Amino acid sequence: MHFVLADGRTATYDVETIHEIVNTTSVLHVSFVPDQTIPIPIILPMIGQMGLYPNDTEKTWKCYLHGYVSSRLMNLAHASEQGLPICVAATKVDGFVLTLTPNSHNYNYRSAVIQGHATIVEDADEKLWAMELITNSVVPERYGNTRVPPDGAEMQSTRILKMRISGASGKVREGCPEDERKDMKREDVLDSVWTGVVPVYEKLGESVPGPYNRVKDVPEHVRKFVETENEKREKYAVDAAKKPAPLKRPKKNED
Repeated sequence: MHFVLADGRTATYDVETIHEIVNTTSVLHVSFVPDQTIPIPIILPMIGQMGLYPNDTEKTWKCYLHGYVSSRLMNLAHASEQGLPICVAATKVDGFVLTLTPNSHNYNYRSAVIQGHATIVEDADEKLWAMELITNSVVPERYGNTRVPPDGAEMQSTRILKMRISGASGKVREGCPEDERKDMKREDVLDSVWTGVVPVYEKLGESVPGPYNRVKDVPEHVRKFVETENEKREKYAVDAAKKPAPLKRPKKNED
């Protein structure tokens, strides 16, 4: 298969689109270089969220990342006076685009990459705000429906990274299949090869109570989240599959 995930036709620099991609991706991949003398990057899966802290004097959105206090990433960020350079990537696959030839197969997808410098959140109020933000990004309203606030040990064992954004870009591909004109002229190929889109979306399953759960019914905030999220994910993937293909760049000597 040939994937055009780097195709300029899909590029976007829209802030809201990039934020939405990051904030709806369950696992973000964070890359950094731990040792400048051996510049080999490390990539970590992390939980994070874009957010605007109400008391932020800069009034700019940051990417907040949740991690353990003794992790190498947190230690490097803590030791960096200017902030640790990092890159955060988020990707969502919305469909498999099946065309006449393997060379033009594609994905419907959304991806975002943001770069910047990360520092440790030292302010206790901002740290609590970020912990609530990240918790509720997993299941809305979950933070307020648990035993909160975190106790002293939990606060000490958890660190929050705050990334100031210096650059960002996104890519979004939606639409039906597209093929080269040379293949569209071949009746034998058109009559024998199925083309279309297989919608792809993560489905949330039925909630399973834990071994020491004493609450009889699944809470409304959990039940509602599962129901509405499944509907939203399926609708996006199916709608994306029905859209026209992105405008194709003209090729020289195509025929």
